[in-house]
Amino acid sequence: MAAQKIIIDTDPGIDDAMAIHQAFADTRLEVIGLTTIFGNVYVNQATRNALWLAEQGAYKCSVSEGAAKPILQKMNTPSFHVHGAQGFGNFVDINPIGKADPRPAHVFLSETIRANSNDIILCPIGPLSNIANLLDYDPDIVNHVKKVVIMGGAVYVRGNVTSFAEANFWNDPHAAEKVLAADWEIDLIGLDVTSTIQFPPNVFLEGGEKSPIIGGFILNISEFYIKFYEGLVGKTVCLMHDPAAIMAITDPDIFTFQKVPLSVIVEGEKVGNVFVCKNLERRSVNVAINVDIKAAQKRFKSIFSKADAALNKRINS
Repeated sequence: MAAQKIIIDTDPGIDDAMAIHQAFADTRLEVIGLTTIFGNVYVNQATRNALWLAEQGAYKCSVSEGAAKPILQKMNTPSFHVHGAQGFGNFVDINPIGKADPRPAHVFLSETIRANSNDIILCPIGPLSNIANLLDYDPDIVNHVKKVVIMGGAVYVRGNVTSFAEANFWNDPHAAEKVLAADWEIDLIGLDVTSTIQFPPNVFLEGGEKSPIIGGFILNISEFYIKFYEGLVGKTVCLMHDPAAIMAITDPDIFTFQKVPLSVIVEGEKVGNVFVCKNLERRSVNVAINVDIKAAQKRFKSIFSKADAALNKRINS
């Protein structure tokens, strides 16, 4: 079976780096491109980090820089306390050789998706500004995307930046509302499931042993992330937000979904809150409401045990 083509829209970010290397290492996927967005870091840092990850993985894919700020609201400060000042915890030696595609993200997305009509799954794991800009630029793109798999939102659980909102939706609620209102198939992988996928440090230790280059890097940056979550949830664990979105593409069988129409609050105290709405004209979203955590851990470990082998194969091909 041919590998599933994907584009990851990303603000790398520790868990973004995990998700990207997960996708690079999984032979079931072909990463066509990385588009970058503000969020965990500023967009110029996101672009640098994405270029560096592709070079680290010897993975040939385009990197295109996207929006530097939300489409309407004032920009929030990046999540440096969660991801470190450069996005990768205490790891700061991030010096890519290559350059980004000259096209802005929304143009790159439009042209690339149309050139691969109904073959590409679009996977945004940061704020949704680039995807909203894509819809403004090319409204008919909804007929050319195979599916949109989003890491974002908290439908039935508390948020993680406020009690109401998850970070990606909070950082650009107007974009989230526009994307959820569009007429395309969406799988929403939000805090309803990602907050339950809590991996202990031994998962990353094992990856570091079996794949010292890629797994070792993930082990290195995971320590900063785990320390943050230790203070937040009182357990020595790493919450696997963005990797869960990639896993929802490769292993949808481990998730349980519910189809409901959704809307996002765009201002006020509950800004960024996503809720089940009563607009029957709005297309329903596939909301992940449960996940087999043991299966998720087993499959994540399996992918990262082979990450260096996949890297060496790309280098030698």
